[in-house]
Amino acid sequence: MLDSNIGDTHLDRAGLRRYALGMEQRLPDFAEWAAARHDSYGLGHTPQQVRRTYLTIAERLDRTPAADGLNGAMFRTYTFASLYSEIQYANLARIWQSYQDHGKAPSEAKATVAPSPADNALTVFLAVTCNDVEGPEDVETYRRAVFEDRERYPLYGAASANITPCAYWKYEPSEPSVAISDKGPRNVLILQNWHDPVTPWAGGKLLREQFGQRARLVTANESGHGVYVLGGDACALNLTTSYLVDGTMPAEDTTCRHD
Repeated sequence: MLDSNIGDTHLDRAGLRRYALGMEQRLPDFAEWAAARHDSYGLGHTPQQVRRTYLTIAERLDRTPAADGLNGAMFRTYTFASLYSEIQYANLARIWQSYQDHGKAPSEAKATVAPSPADNALTVFLAVTCNDVEGPEDVETYRRAVFEDRERYPLYGAASANITPCAYWKYEPSEPSVAISDKGPRNVLILQNWHDPVTPWAGGKLLREQFGQRARLVTANESGHGVYVLGGDACALNLTTSYLVDGTMPAEDTTCRHD
């Protein structure tokens, strides 16, 4: 069973750039939730207004970081990470609300920002990713990608298209990437949520194509990251449980739909 997939057996630049696609597909779910609670959070009466609120805050923080040091890139990253699960919606709405208030605009004095605990996680992420796949060294490759993703994915922007330390990593990949083919046991169950910020549905489709008839793709009509146990789609949960308990594979690719 392969749950919530990036599209291959490793995270390469293509998989990383799909983060932007995932956020573009996922944020409308939060926007709909927030619009229904405009009286509580004041982020917009409609999903379109909520989206505009997000872009306005991000663009303002791009120009002038907040007193606590938060800039546009950090605001986008925090929003992206908060879309993994609906349980994070309320806290995310409060964060937007606080930075939306012009009365809390950045002070003239530069705030002292403590080191972030997230730095360790990001360092490990780079070490693993850069040791898995060799990145292009040509700066022009990244420049083109940045331009493309800014236009295609305004919510996340070019963050995952830009250059990273992997471009000049001094070590070669630790070992060859695991290859996928259509030859082998026909018992691969692929699970993918319809709207997932970090592993969008396109990743599951790509993996399914590589496995060919060895696999079946189950699409859960859910938002967030993680289908089995973490998700609430009864159809997808039941199909997966039958697979794990009895080895039963769906006869064909299945898209679970809510009535």
